[in-house]
Amino acid sequence: MQFSESWLRTMVDPTMSSDELSHLLTMSGLEVEGVEPVAPPFSNVVVGAVLELARHPNADRLNVCKVDVGSGTPLNIVCGAPNVRAGMKVACAMVGAVLPPGDDGKVFEIKVGQLRGVESQGMLCSAKELKLSEEQGGLLDLPQDAPVGQNVRDYLQLNDLKFTIKLTPNKADCLSVLGVAREVAALTGTTLVMPSYEKAPVDLDEILPVTVAAPDLCGRFSGRVIRGLNARAPTPNWMKQRLERSGQRSISALVDISNFVMLELGQPSHVFDLAKIHGGLQVRWGRPGESLKLLNGNTVAVDEWVGVIADDHALESLAGIMGGDATSVSLDTEDIYLEVAFWWPGAIQGRSRRFNFSTDAGHRFERGVDFATTVSSIERITALLIEICGQPGKTKVGPVSDQILDLPKRLPVTLRTERASKVIGVPFVDAEIADIFSRLGFQYSHTPGLFAVTPPSFRFDMEIEEDLIEEVARVFGFENIPALPPVAASAMLIAPEASRSLFTVRRQIADMDYQEVINFSFVDEAWERDFAGNDAPIKLRNPIANQLGVMRTTLIGSLVANVKYNLNRKVSRVRIFEIGAVYLRDSAVVDGPLSVAGYAQPKRLSALAYGPVCDEQWGLAARPVDYFDIKADLEALMAPNALQFVPAQHPALHPGRSATIVVKGVNVGFIGELHPRLQQRYELPLPPVVFEIDTAILQERSLPEFVEISRFPAVTRDLAVVVDQAISAQTLIDEFNEQKRANPVCNVLQAIVLFDEYRGAGLPYGQKSLAFRFTLQDTQSTLQDERVDAAMSAFLSAVDKKHGARLRT
Repeated sequence: MQFSESWLRTMVDPTMSSDELSHLLTMSGLEVEGVEPVAPPFSNVVVGAVLELARHPNADRLNVCKVDVGSGTPLNIVCGAPNVRAGMKVACAMVGAVLPPGDDGKVFEIKVGQLRGVESQGMLCSAKELKLSEEQGGLLDLPQDAPVGQNVRDYLQLNDLKFTIKLTPNKADCLSVLGVAREVAALTGTTLVMPSYEKAPVDLDEILPVTVAAPDLCGRFSGRVIRGLNARAPTPNWMKQRLERSGQRSISALVDISNFVMLELGQPSHVFDLAKIHGGLQVRWGRPGESLKLLNGNTVAVDEWVGVIADDHALESLAGIMGGDATSVSLDTEDIYLEVAFWWPGAIQGRSRRFNFSTDAGHRFERGVDFATTVSSIERITALLIEICGQPGKTKVGPVSDQILDLPKRLPVTLRTERASKVIGVPFVDAEIADIFSRLGFQYSHTPGLFAVTPPSFRFDMEIEEDLIEEVARVFGFENIPALPPVAASAMLIAPEASRSLFTVRRQIADMDYQEVINFSFVDEAWERDFAGNDAPIKLRNPIANQLGVMRTTLIGSLVANVKYNLNRKVSRVRIFEIGAVYLRDSAVVDGPLSVAGYAQPKRLSALAYGPVCDEQWGLAARPVDYFDIKADLEALMAPNALQFVPAQHPALHPGRSATIVVKGVNVGFIGELHPRLQQRYELPLPPVVFEIDTAILQERSLPEFVEISRFPAVTRDLAVVVDQAISAQTLIDEFNEQKRANPVCNVLQAIVLFDEYRGAGLPYGQKSLAFRFTLQDTQSTLQDERVDAAMSAFLSAVDKKHGARLRT
């Protein structure tokens, strides 16, 4: 919402500066986004009258003008403007005047000069030279009643400011100068001066028949016929000025008057050319197959979701949004039908977005417009039409036809004084709240400690007690509410020792040379098929973009997209991670503060490495990152928890280079190289390696336990066994650890390391050799060879019995 300060002060003029007024509006919830002057600074420019002009003796395109500036002696000024003429009033920059900076940023000072041998004692200015307009249409042509010698800044009221306020959707009542003035009057206690006009006498009995067939679309429809207007009458300068300073372009008198009253009172209206209406009007919902050419030149198709105004032949207007081209007024219009209606907000909301444009009328109607002032707004517009476009003896005004069908119910809203005091944090008494409601123009009934407020017709945001409490706080002043420390007892709670925060997890993986990324939870449906094998993802009803139409069940797709983005920008080494939610269907989930019935939203950590394992350097040979590099990072991140990696198939991963991550017998994630099929589809020269794991297991941390440190030396023994190639090393390690727990002879085992794998000559086909290094140590005594041999024999016997392993010789 944009308006000029001078216009606002015609309705309410508090004794405060512009800065104070701006602060007052912002603190009341009407955020002032900008305050700027309507014109840049310039000086010594006055109203001048061109007395006479003659052709320049030495230049065909220049004229020598005699200009009266009220000083007694006319000035001799050379001018090349095409529209200069004798008798016109102009803006004259006198010697010593300083004009606004030009395109080069330098100010322009007027001096006595010689132009082709003729002395020029000033300069006649255009609107562009004074930075009042971007249009270069010759000299600024002032009205003939402009007083000669008066400062142009004073005459054109250029010492004015334009306020731009940012309104929240609930403050639709402030989408007019009157609405803002009401707020200022309530906040300052200054008297509100309503726009005044004389009600036009009715001297025509013509009424245009209008049928409202959709009360759920239009709750009130008012209109009148006016004949004999002069549409070519110029819009007065004062109205043009106010429109321009409110961001509106002057079009014609009929349109300008309608726009002016909308800005002044907040009530949109529409002017039909009466000669173009066939029969009567009908207000109804659209019908499939109907179309309408609008004032902006677009032709739109309507259906039963869109309200329209139609005559006996065709559609004439898009209800509450924009008029149709067929009945638009022109400079030849003489007879009009003036319409002001109340359209239900729910019947207007979303319709403009459907057609990809927005209008001032639709912006107001979809938030709620005063339904009680349709007739008074018609009277205000009529008075201006007669004043500006009326023709004595020819203009005829018909009666107002006012159909009231279904208006909003204004149910009383109660407010408890005690509750308001508790919420705001300031002790109020009934008299203070009553004064605030009176200043706001609210009607209310009062019993001790309780108010029943009937919302005004222009307030659509008054529904519950908290709305009234907000009004009390706004008028009282947010800056007047004291800042007090909380009265509730607070205590520092010790963080549970058995868990760690996600911040700690982030820090740890960042220390491993990974960088965090944050992606949308909405992804492309193709990603779900490729990276999760999900053919039935959770779809969004209203996606923000076509390629972001479903909820993700894995983070891999976003990370691959991040890699592709970096590769396109010549980044060859990428190590990234993301912590975020995934969205899974789960009928066991019920509604809660942080849950939605039927959908699980667990958090996961996913990381991806691509390119060289290290930045290029002299001390390490370059090689691509592989599965085991990322596996080591994951084990370090999960320490001291022991991980198991079980070969598994995943739709996004390489069939032979991927595994399921198992912790304490529970599957918690997966790890592996990207599938070659996806590597080729997403045009990645090298295979990325990824892992994804539930954050819940990452946050778990085992409590420290005391373990006696042995004072005796450790013994190492190597054991090489031959097994079928289908048996994994992890299977044998699990069996060795089981023997440690179950067999007392083997409880001296401290660590096992796989240090060699061999396949080839000397071994039967389909078998392999695995060599393990055992570390044995006792806490009570030095181990003797007999006990060590017994333990190693037990280990060999166990894997031989369960997995057919034999000692390699």
